[in-house]
Amino acid sequence: MSEYPDTTSPNPALSGSAHNPESNLENAAVSSTIPALSLQAADIYQQQALILSQVSFTIESGEFVYLIGKTGVGKSSLLKTLYGDLPLQRGEGQVGGMSLVGLKPAEIPVLRRKLGIVFQDFQLLYDRTVGDNLLFVLRATGWTDLTKMKHRSAEVLKLVGLSTKDFKMPHELSGGEQQRVVVARALLNYPTLVLADEPTGNLDPDTSLEIMALLTQIAREQGTAVLMATHDYLIIDRFPARLMRCEAGRVTDLGAILF
Repeated sequence: MSEYPDTTSPNPALSGSAHNPESNLENAAVSSTIPALSLQAADIYQQQALILSQVSFTIESGEFVYLIGKTGVGKSSLLKTLYGDLPLQRGEGQVGGMSLVGLKPAEIPVLRRKLGIVFQDFQLLYDRTVGDNLLFVLRATGWTDLTKMKHRSAEVLKLVGLSTKDFKMPHELSGGEQQRVVVARALLNYPTLVLADEPTGNLDPDTSLEIMALLTQIAREQGTAVLMATHDYLIIDRFPARLMRCEAGRVTDLGAILF
């Protein structure tokens, strides 16, 4: 998938001036009792063009789901609607209990604190260390206590196996390690849902397997739902999970299928 947020808008991986974001752990516990994501009869538009119609599905906390389909069939538009870059013009939808209907600009940062976003091209800040990349995101999402910020950064780096890499510059890391940093960044605010847009698209096969093992572990052990867009059927075969297919203007739930 090649569509990314308009660079004139806040980066969805970073945006959000928060109110008490450091209490997100408690908020995550509360939100775990409701679906991570649900859409009911949702129509997905790009401007005035209808891209997907009558989209209805639910993803529960801790569930891993693939979003598959050819390029140009609406996967990017669906993800953009979920993180507030495109409005939900018709139907119902919610992420972590927050409605997508009628979102006001001031509400979009609140929505994005419920999400973690993993892109295939990393979108790291290459003029600062790994640790400073994470601190930058925490400041951008409203954290103010430096001790808590450093503690949370250390926690997510440990989760992705990079505890000793916080002082490294991104260019000093392998592609797989950079993607692990991106996953760590996505987890900073205890998200209800991680949206992964072709996260293995720029990685070699062995590294792709490592990232997939990490993402599935996060879903299983952290209780964070993951919706991953991919074209890689070898990955799906190795890590089978529920499939959602975008095709002919519809999203079809294929269940769990082995290839």
